[in-house]
Amino acid sequence: MKGPTTNQASDKNSNLDSQSITDRTLRGFFWTSTGTGIQVLLQVAVLAVLARLLTPSDFGLVAAASVVVSFSEIFSWFGMAPVVVQRPTLEARHVRTGFTLSLLFGVLLAGLIWLLAPAIASSFRMNELTPVLRVMVLVFPFHGASTISGCLLLRELRFRCLVKISVVSYALGYGVVGVSLAFMNFGVWALVGGSLARSVLGCIILLLVQPHQKKPQIDRDALKELMYFGGGFTIYRIFNYFALEGDNLVVGRWLGTGALGLYGRAYQLMAMPATLFGRVVDGVLFPVIAKMQNETERLATAYRRGVALTALLVLPASAIIFVLSPEIIQVLLGSKWSGVLIPFQVLTLGMYFRAGYKVGGVLALAKGAVYGSAWRQAVYAILVVVGAWVGQRFGITSVAIGVVLALVVFFLLLAQLSISLIQISWKEFITAHVPGVTLAAVVWAVSWGMANLMREIDLPAIAIILTTMIAVLFCVILLVYFIPMLSIGKDGMWWLQTLSKYIPSSVNFVKQIKIRGNWTAL
Repeated sequence: MKGPTTNQASDKNSNLDSQSITDRTLRGFFWTSTGTGIQVLLQVAVLAVLARLLTPSDFGLVAAASVVVSFSEIFSWFGMAPVVVQRPTLEARHVRTGFTLSLLFGVLLAGLIWLLAPAIASSFRMNELTPVLRVMVLVFPFHGASTISGCLLLRELRFRCLVKISVVSYALGYGVVGVSLAFMNFGVWALVGGSLARSVLGCIILLLVQPHQKKPQIDRDALKELMYFGGGFTIYRIFNYFALEGDNLVVGRWLGTGALGLYGRAYQLMAMPATLFGRVVDGVLFPVIAKMQNETERLATAYRRGVALTALLVLPASAIIFVLSPEIIQVLLGSKWSGVLIPFQVLTLGMYFRAGYKVGGVLALAKGAVYGSAWRQAVYAILVVVGAWVGQRFGITSVAIGVVLALVVFFLLLAQLSISLIQISWKEFITAHVPGVTLAAVVWAVSWGMANLMREIDLPAIAIILTTMIAVLFCVILLVYFIPMLSIGKDGMWWLQTLSKYIPSSVNFVKQIKIRGNWTAL
């Protein structure tokens, strides 16, 4: 069966006009953010259940196995996936070559890690890691088989379809299989079973929804064309792995599974909002920017607006999460996880930088600057590992401090790369953050005052969270309504104006803001 990847289809997609790109991008944002939001809520619900049924050591053991699996996945498709999205012209020979290599590397890596599992477990000083690792590597062949299908959907901007597949596979994998195994007292195997079930289900659905030519083929010319970008992206992913997992490696190796379980949950809670935004950015902006990668002026405007939106969403979120962190941990994890609190609060300070570097990273990759991104990832990885290694001598809170400092440096390095690619000034970059910083300051002040008032009354944790969030939401609405230019800025008003076309219920509210904000200037 011939896949939908002919030259004609590629050229048609590349000639989308500005309005079509904006429309499909916003629809992509809507579906991807909605789906990712649902998945994050599922993750929170599953985590709340599993945290009460399993021990920190169970989570730490799977976290150690995930470190190995995440690193090995880098090579399971050797960068073939993103180049399928990024290439201006894609032919059947590229698809078949990419699929063949992805599947081949997936099978070979599963076998290799299965054989090396005892040695890896010994290096972690966790003998019980061997059987866990040998089961978890079974995800590689399934990922390899379905990677190209997922990227073809992404290339065609079929965000709604991808969202449904992701939500369904997670809900059935972790929500049904994982939780069921936990209730049946399978311990750590509940987490392993949930992970494997999610991968198998996702693979099956992707292959059914997006068929393509699967006859094995390695075309020499296609391989060369794929390998330049794919090789650079693989180097990028290697350093990105050490940046994201280096702290876990250090904590697990020197502080043990219990500390890794605590630190891992602190990082997971911090990363959830950033992951929500990051998945939307990666999933939507990468294919969209790739289609207009040679239009510098449009890219500059899109980048500035992306930076402004990130600041407006993530900075206020990090402020309220920092204030409500004691109640959030009590509600989600329970009393036995009190050791998570301080590391979690430290990590929330890096939440914006964790989400913010995604915009610059996506721009650089879509423009083909994979090697410029790769050496910056190398610096980031080194800083994370060194910071975590120094910090582990004083406990997991110091590890968190080291990771946040590394995030700040990497954020600035990618910002510099992005600015050089699209030729905007640092002044424009910094100015785009001003409304987000202003809004975050207001959110912090309101949430701090309301949360402390509710604590004095001795309300339950869930009541403190809800009342504080309602008060913050009310204040934000008032600010946006009466002083939109000050509270969300020119770029925030553009987002609101544009989104209002797709959200009928907001029209009256938005019209009033338009009058006060003078959108004629936009």
